[in-house]
Amino acid sequence: MTIQDIQDEIISEFELFDNWDDKYAYIIELGKKLPPLAEQYKTEENLVKGCQSKVWLHGYKKDDKVFFEADSDALIVKGLVSLLLRVYSGQPADAIAQTEPYFIQKIGLQQHLSMTRANGLASMIKQIRTYGVALLST
Repeated sequence: MTIQDIQDEIISEFELFDNWDDKYAYIIELGKKLPPLAEQYKTEENLVKGCQSKVWLHGYKKDDKVFFEADSDALIVKGLVSLLLRVYSGQPADAIAQTEPYFIQKIGLQQHLSMTRANGLASMIKQIRTYGVALLST
């Protein structure tokens, strides 16, 4: 699936919920399902700057695609990062570098996050896209 296909799928999933309490519960559930990040990647280098919670993001390239693994010490943040990994992990570096995560606006997520969580989400997106740009040349 393309990044756009995945984003559209996420938008459809969130349309099933009537209110934000249910949407938050779904995001937390996604966080609980996120596989733990190996301890060797929970380093200062992989820590996403600008997040209130601790978020570690590890990216690597395999067969011309970029893959991401992540973890956080906060469940809601784990859910947010799991959505981003779903969109971007396993995609070509150029697509990651060039594609905005429009699903965030479409599901209304930006408006329902605290300022610190919204800033953290922006930092996670920036880090993922930076990996995409950096791995383009490798």
